[in-house]
Amino acid sequence: MRQTAERQVSFADAELQRQVRLDTTLQGISDLLDQQAQLVEMVHQDLVRGLKNPQAGRKGIGAEQALRCFVLKGMKNWDLRELAERTADGYSLRIFTNFFARPVPKHDAFNRCFNRLTPQTLRAINEVVVQAAVGVGVEDGKKLRVDTTVVETDIHFPTDSSLLWDCVRVISRLAERLIDKLPAGTASFPDHTRQVRRRMQQIQRMTPKQRPQRHVPTYRKLIKLTRRVVDNARHLIQKARGTCGDGPIDTILIEALGVQIEHYCGLAERVIHQAHRRVVEDEPVGNEEKIFSIFEPHTDLIKRGKVQKPVEFGHKVFLAESRIGLITDYRVLEGNPPDERHVAPSLEHHKKTFGAAPELYAADRGFYSPANVEACRAAKVALECFPQRGGRKTPEREAHERSRAFRNGQRFRAGVEGRISVLLRGRGMRRCPLEGAERFEVFVGAAVLANNLMVIAEQLKRTAARRRR
Repeated sequence: MRQTAERQVSFADAELQRQVRLDTTLQGISDLLDQQAQLVEMVHQDLVRGLKNPQAGRKGIGAEQALRCFVLKGMKNWDLRELAERTADGYSLRIFTNFFARPVPKHDAFNRCFNRLTPQTLRAINEVVVQAAVGVGVEDGKKLRVDTTVVETDIHFPTDSSLLWDCVRVISRLAERLIDKLPAGTASFPDHTRQVRRRMQQIQRMTPKQRPQRHVPTYRKLIKLTRRVVDNARHLIQKARGTCGDGPIDTILIEALGVQIEHYCGLAERVIHQAHRRVVEDEPVGNEEKIFSIFEPHTDLIKRGKVQKPVEFGHKVFLAESRIGLITDYRVLEGNPPDERHVAPSLEHHKKTFGAAPELYAADRGFYSPANVEACRAAKVALECFPQRGGRKTPEREAHERSRAFRNGQRFRAGVEGRISVLLRGRGMRRCPLEGAERFEVFVGAAVLANNLMVIAEQLKRTAARRRR
């Protein structure tokens, strides 16, 4: 994919720029991106990564266009089709994305482009944006509030029966595609999808009165059928190994399909094992041993004590927000670690970013521990604002939590809940439609990047208005 080079401005581009003006938010973000040329270079390195000759081939989306379109998608919470259509239809969006009067690519071109961005690049871009906010004087890092939230993965509610059905239907579909690529008469694959679907539906439709007698026997049949499908699929892979198709492309497809079938067979073995232990042997299985989706196997089960959502499937995300609403640190966490573990790392990151610890560190009671209080004092935090969780409070702690400064700090802490709501509702961070753990982290980083750029643009607009007054 050859990157688009700087071209001469056409009469149509010049006329478009003369007649159309961006709104203040888009203009502020555009000016900020123009000042940070290293962001474009970071994106360019991702786009050409792995290419033998980046200058060969047809022209693709430029690094600056890719970055601006990526930011615009996060700001507006659009999917790729809507991004391509609205950019093509809007004069101001054409100017912001630097397409001007040129044709706007289709959604699949944006998909291929955005898929090359890595989590490390997004994290580096966000750090540069935070440093830019410090450079223009809109952020000083004196106040910090932290919290965690959950971003869901794009899966259905997992049950052992539905997971077994997922394994059978996916493996059977891939096996049929493999047989079509093999020479006629080489192999066959028995179709058990109807039987497995019926057993799965029987389990889901059982009444509480039927479950004691029928639940375990039906599960035994379902597990037995799934094992048979896995064995047949692996036997098919053995037959297909080393077999040549009608051409070199078919031979490559045969090898690729064999790898995919083996991948899902391994996941099916895990599902069979956990279903047999949990249902047949009536043995408790820990959440860290379970698999909740064969499509998103990295998904974690998270319990946060929420009444409306007692169980969530996705990943826990740690967020640290500054006084003006800038996300200075974010991390996608593994499992469901307690909140108190994140205080010391967040303090170290804040020191690295701003050169000193914050004067106010505010969090809810989930972040409290005596070790965290000592860590804040050792880091020379002027006011640590953690309500004590459990235990009898000492007179000194009681007086500290009743002080006016502590109560004001807790009022400041409540603002992070609003920022999380903005990210989940406005920036689309509630549910990740992308596949894989790496794309999940890119998805979170995109929402954080869009939020930070909009916050900086809004602060610059307010500063300019005060100067005019």
